Amino acid sequence: MTHSSLDIAAVKAQFPLLQRELNGSPLVYLDSANTSQKPRTVIDAMTQFMEHSYAPINRSAYQLAAEATDQFEGARTKVRRFINARRDHEVVFTKNATESLNLVAYSWGRANLAAGDVVVLTEMEHHANIVPWHMLVQEKGIELRWVPLTDDGQLDLTDLSTLLDGAKAFSFTAMSNVLGTITPVQQLCAAAHAAGAIAIVDGCQYVPHNITDVQAWDADFLAFSSHKLCGPSGIGVLWGREELLDAMPPFLGGGNMIADVRFDGFTTAPLPAKFEAGTPPITEAVGLGAALDFLNGLGMANVRQHEMDVAAYAISTLTERFGDDIQLHGPCNVEVRGATFSFAFRGIHPHDLSQVLDQRNVCVRAGHHCAKPLMRRLGVNATARASFYVYNDTHDVDVLADALDSATDIFGF
Repeated sequence: MTHSSLDIAAVKAQFPLLQRELNGSPLVYLDSANTSQKPRTVIDAMTQFMEHSYAPINRSAYQLAAEATDQFEGARTKVRRFINARRDHEVVFTKNATESLNLVAYSWGRANLAAGDVVVLTEMEHHANIVPWHMLVQEKGIELRWVPLTDDGQLDLTDLSTLLDGAKAFSFTAMSNVLGTITPVQQLCAAAHAAGAIAIVDGCQYVPHNITDVQAWDADFLAFSSHKLCGPSGIGVLWGREELLDAMPPFLGGGNMIADVRFDGFTTAPLPAKFEAGTPPITEAVGLGAALDFLNGLGMANVRQHEMDVAAYAISTLTERFGDDIQLHGPCNVEVRGATFSFAFRGIHPHDLSQVLDQRNVCVRAGHHCAKPLMRRLGVNATARASFYVYNDTHDVDVLADALDSATDIFGF
């Protein structure tokens, strides 16, 4: 196996919070699928902007406003390059990925779907890619179809062409936030288009960890958040094909999204302002841009390779050490998974387990991970989840394993 060339100790040193100790021991943060930590460069970029350049954007002619606008729009350009989109104005800034997916369902869905129309989802979707479509089921009477899973947590594509027959949209995750499964995005986009459907990609878990290329995928929409890729919360991204965005009605009304307002109506502004009503997350955009600079500096191929190394080590270490006492959900092949692991351990309730791990300064999430349909598919109410990122290493896996041993002692196994 090829191994990453990243110096992870040097990477970790760039994250101030990861230098913190609790009760004299280092913090081991394994909840990056929920939200990532922030490097010093992101914190400094936002502070510098707030101290020296903060002003309204796209509204004023004075120099400070021009500087702020340049940095805001510069962040948009960085996003476009990071995902290899064609045009800056195809990149829409939102509050988060949830808003991005809702924007597509609300605006594209209400303009293009009618009673009986079909939208295809998968059984591994986050609630943010389920509930907006259920709202259209209730409002318009559309039909939802579901791509099932294999026993090892991958998509079962056996009947995909049948499921897509007559569909208008196929909305799917590029990487499961529960199973870590990486889906074959390019293949799924091609299947959607062959059926006459658009392809909507939830990239929240994928974009922070992998090279992303919307042109190679031939996707129609991509949604993701800043806070999972070392950037701040409060800003997300919707990328969409220009012709689709142009044809969609606005999502919100107000300042910035209009070209004209009259007593008898209004005219929308061109893209992307059409979908960016009100004062946008200006400082957050600067932070997002700095986060992309940070990841580009590491190299996304290096990020992916490092996480494959950590994932392989985690699978071998945890299964060899605990055997049947630990159940890791999702594929065992690191070629088709990320470094996110939902697991059950010796029958201990996930919330109890997470509290015990917290006593050892190991931060994991416990719950349904905003994926209740998938939990039901797995036959569980909740799982514990350890999710690794570029600042984690094999030592963190060892600390997790030792902490699981301590849980064994506490619960008397």
